Amino acid sequence: MKHRYGVDTNILVSALLTKSADSPPLLIVRGMLNGNLRFLLSTALLAEYRAVLLRPKLMRMHGLNVDEVDAVLAEIAANGTHPASPDPNDAHLLALLDCEPRAVLVTGDDRLRLALTPPYDERTITAREALD
Repeated sequence: MKHRYGVDTNILVSALLTKSADSPPLLIVRGMLNGNLRFLLSTALLAEYRAVLLRPKLMRMHGLNVDEVDAVLAEIAANGTHPASPDPNDAHLLALLDCEPRAVLVTGDDRLRLALTPPYDERTITAREALD
């Protein structure tokens, strides 16, 4: 798997509920846990994972207690890539790029452009580059 992936909460839930050792969601989550899958993670997504996994009905289904859920999430957090804007006030710009895979960000902020990490670094251009 050569891409960086965003893994939706339903994949994590499916992995914890499956009885099949070769379930695609389980294989994805195993890759997240062992560091073999390159995936993107934000604090908001991690919080969503936790909130959903701690729903009483789901806790009964997956059988993990709060400490076990937190341990799984700590491992996921340790292996994920946390793309972040060097300026928290610019995070909304990266969120726009997340919504459209072909979009690029036009900016004159060289500090922002130089500080971005993959996949955002290749998706920012200057106004001149946009016009060319």
